[in-house]
This record gives sequence, structure tokens and C-alpha cells, in this order.
Amino acid sequence: MSLMSKLLSTTLIATLSLSAGTSESDVKDYIKNHMVKNARIKVSSVDIIDKQILDNPKGWEVYFVNIHADVKKSPTVTDKVTVPETIFIKDGFAAPSLINMETGKDFKKELKPDLDSKLYDDKHLFAGNKNAKHKIVIFSDPQCPFCQEKVPEIYEAVKKNPDTFALYYYHLPLIRIHPVSDIIARVMLVEQEKGNFDKVIEMYAFKIAPNEVDVDKVLGKLNKEYGLKLTEKEIDTDEISKELKHDQKIATESMVSGTPTIYLDGKWDRSRNAYKEFAVKK
Repeated sequence: MSLMSKLLSTTLIATLSLSAGTSESDVKDYIKNHMVKNARIKVSSVDIIDKQILDNPKGWEVYFVNIHADVKKSPTVTDKVTVPETIFIKDGFAAPSLINMETGKDFKKELKPDLDSKLYDDKHLFAGNKNAKHKIVIFSDPQCPFCQEKVPEIYEAVKKNPDTFALYYYHLPLIRIHPVSDIIARVMLVEQEKGNFDKVIEMYAFKIAPNEVDVDKVLGKLNKEYGLKLTEKEIDTDEISKELKHDQKIATESMVSGTPTIYLDGKWDRSRNAYKEFAVKK
């Protein structure tokens, strides 16, 4: 999240008062006109991504929203930012978090919005049959240790059960943690375009310093280890940059910030193992 995004997200007041019988338009109006208490920030619009009703504790509605705002950095410079927020509403009141005082369970960390079906597009179909009953969506960074363990495992399961699963893949290189991931993701995108999906998955075993940003060094090592002949010009195209920005935008809109984030049939799979219930071992 950018500094401006953090600035916006931390200006939310702790408890909000809304009229009883709150509607989606009430939530949008309140966020747009009253939530942000900073003269440098003007909320331009609010998108409600999803709404859920909690069974326990009862009576709480959960709104997942994207707040679009203009942030004035200087008298002549204004940034446009999109900040995802989760808002809990009950009996005309709203709060930015909901915590069980007995267990310490933070519902904000436990919940995510359901995925929009638009994410099941052919361009992001990575393995399996798009008409399969079960849809898996993965947001991943190739240098994330948990991704390196889980993504190849899921990929193999989908390959063995192509009529059961469709696997959709979105690149989310966490470049603040692993700067090298930007270069690797670009190489992966080139190979995806060629249909070399097995080669892409092999790159999850690539070993290199996470802070390495020397393109010649990283690309040379990738070319040598995976039998590639790619040049910097091939991975540094407008189209590749556009694809990475698109995937990042989808992640932001879906309120995804960490990796691997995995969904099964539109529902966040916190365990990352729910697919196993439907996979046939061969």
C-alpha cells in the first residue's frame, strides 16, 4: 500500500453513526461525505464490492468497499488512490473492526469479499477446463515461500483433474519484500503467452537473493537454469507492464494484499487446502 493509501485508511474514525435500516446508498454517502477527516483528501466515489451477514455474532452486516480518493500531495500535485476497507454495521452504527474480546478473533482478518466472476477470463486460465465445476483463483508471488510450497501443488492437482478444476492465475509480486519478483513475473508472463505453463511453475523453485534488481544477472540466471533465451527488451514491454498493472488492480479491487491468496468457487480459502476435497488422487 502506498503512503497516500495508508494516509487515507488511517483517517477513518473509530465509530460511525448511521441511521437505522442502513442501505448501500447510506454507506456510500457516509463514506464519501463524513468518514475521512483530512483536508488533503477528497473521496470521489465508493464501490461496494460485497456485503455479507454474520451468523455469529448475529445482527452484523459486513461491507467490503473500495474508496476512490484524490490526495493532494502539494498545491500542484494530486494523486488518485484506491483504498480497500471493511466496515461492520449493526443497529445504525458502524465500526472499522470487530474483535471478539474473549478469543481475540479479529473478523477483519477472517473475512474477504466473494470474487467477481469476471476473474474467470480466458486470459488468466492457467490449467484445467474453463467449464469445470470448480474454479480456483490464485494471487501469487514466485518468491513467496508459501507460494513456492502451495502453487505447484495445486497446479499438479488441477493437471490431474482437468475436468474437475479450472485454475486462474494472477500475478502479485510483492516487490517491497522481494524486488526480484518483478523481473521473474515478467519472464513468467512471456512464457505463459507461449503456453509454457510447466516452465512457469518450475520457476517457483528459482533461488536468488530477494533484493536482487540487476536485470542482466537475474535474466542470465533464469535463462541458464530454465533453458530460455530471453532478452531484457522482451520482458520490458508495454504489454507486460500493462498485464502486471492489471493484475495488481484486480487484487486491489478484490481486497487482496498478501500471497498466496486462494479462492475456491469464489470463496476465500484461508486453509489453502479446500480443493483437496474434490481432487481425485491418481
